Amino acid sequence: MAQAEENFEQFEEEEIEAPLGATLSGRKRLFSKELRCMMFGFGDDQNPYTESVDLLEDLVIEFITEMTHKAMEIGRTGRVQVEDIVFLVRKDARKYARVKDLLTMNEELKKARKAFDEVKYAGMPN
Repeated sequence: MAQAEENFEQFEEEEIEAPLGATLSGRKRLFSKELRCMMFGFGDDQNPYTESVDLLEDLVIEFITEMTHKAMEIGRTGRVQVEDIVFLVRKDARKYARVKDLLTMNEELKKARKAFDEVKYAGMPN
C-alpha cells in the first residue's frame, strides 16, 4: 500500500498544468466547443468538466490519426481518399451507414449549390 501511495505522490508532483486551450504536448484544442455541444446534446451538463472534454478530444484525435495512417497505407500509398475511409469502416455497420449518409448529403449539397449558382448567374444583367 505504501508503494502505491508513493507512486501517486510522485505522479502528483510531476503533474504539469497546460495552458488553457492546449494539451500538455502543446497541441491546441481543436474540437472543444463542438464536443461540449455534443456532450450536452447526449445528456451531459451544459458546461461539462474541462477534463472530460479534453479526454474525449484526445480520444477523437487518436481515432482520426489512426484512421488516417491506416488509410494512407491502403489504396494509393501516402494519399487519403474517400474510398479508403469507406473501405476501413465497411465492417462496422453504424460507421459505414453514417459515412454513406454523409457522402450522399454532400453530393446533394453540391447539386443544390450548383443549381443555385446557375439561377443566380442566369438572372444577372449583362
